[in-house]
Amino acid sequence: MNSAYRSSWVTEDHDMFRDSVRRLVETEFMPHRDRWIEQGYMEPEYWLKAGEVGLLCADIPTEYGGSGGDFGFDVIGYEEMQRGCVSSFGSGIQSIVAHYLMVYGTEEQKHRWLPKMASGELITSIAMTEPGTGSDLQAVKTTAIRDGDEYVINGSKTFITNGYNANLICVVAKTDPSEGAKGISLVFVETDNLPGFRRNKPLKKLGMKGQDTSELFFDGCRTPISFVLGEIEGQGFYQLMNQLPRERLIIAAVSVAAMEAALEQTVEYVKERRAFDKAIIEFQNTRFKLAEQKTLTKIARVFLDHCIEELMKGTLDAETASMAKWWCSEKQFELVNECLQLHGGYGYMMEYPIAHYFADSRVQMIYGGTNEIMKELIARSL
Repeated sequence: MNSAYRSSWVTEDHDMFRDSVRRLVETEFMPHRDRWIEQGYMEPEYWLKAGEVGLLCADIPTEYGGSGGDFGFDVIGYEEMQRGCVSSFGSGIQSIVAHYLMVYGTEEQKHRWLPKMASGELITSIAMTEPGTGSDLQAVKTTAIRDGDEYVINGSKTFITNGYNANLICVVAKTDPSEGAKGISLVFVETDNLPGFRRNKPLKKLGMKGQDTSELFFDGCRTPISFVLGEIEGQGFYQLMNQLPRERLIIAAVSVAAMEAALEQTVEYVKERRAFDKAIIEFQNTRFKLAEQKTLTKIARVFLDHCIEELMKGTLDAETASMAKWWCSEKQFELVNECLQLHGGYGYMMEYPIAHYFADSRVQMIYGGTNEIMKELIARSL
């Protein structure tokens, strides 16, 4: 980003927080990036390091162990991870689960889980997607059937971010299979030493290779009935839908941060790389391509900042969040494609960050609701 531009929501407190997060990323995360990519996950100990600087649950009140900031502090974490080309850290999911608890959880649930989520002792995931069920959440087959003072959970989930490391899972399940959306509940499961629970090794993916995306299996797992979110059955679909704008804005924030980082690194590369006795930046095609991408990035940033301010005020609607998710993620993919091209053959080598930005960008148009679903949601307002 041009240093002359400063997001209107940024304060001096945000600047100080960014400095501490940047130090964490540069000293504790980036040196291990390649190992995490090779093994398919980052070790849980690094979640504790993130907790020490207040990166987890940054916008959760201090009475629940959070840092007491606003959504901007959350965004800064995503921006600095993208700046360091680190996609192994699924902190966005932690933030989403924390807000499910803040908005709908009981006081007992908040105090039980949020402080340990903020410290990194608890790593969370949201078990939505099933092998035959993607964006159609009403069609989930996983069940949580009441048996005395416990739920018995049966079913399987796939493509679950943080699935390999998670020790607290928010499971989307049918507590009343005879109902459609009204039968869905969000049931929390503490997985440590839990009979009937298992997970596969992290899935091999096109991008985000170091992020521990796994399959989860529940075979007669038991969890207390007090672990259903808000201690009210049948509210799961409503709870999910009401929090999706925030989730989709997180995806947009990651997109814009990746655009800014990829563009900055590409500009540096074409100034150094030479062809036909001159720097690549001196070719008109290069300058025009980068001028286009800088303009797109600026537009994306201004739109994102508008959405961040709306979320902070509590006025971000689902339609605008859907616009931000689909448009920013598509422009991210277009930009990194152009930037990779300007790297030439080196852009295809995984030792260059641009190759990772390219591979990581593809899923942004799929998860959190496909971009086709985003357009359908927007079209309903026409």
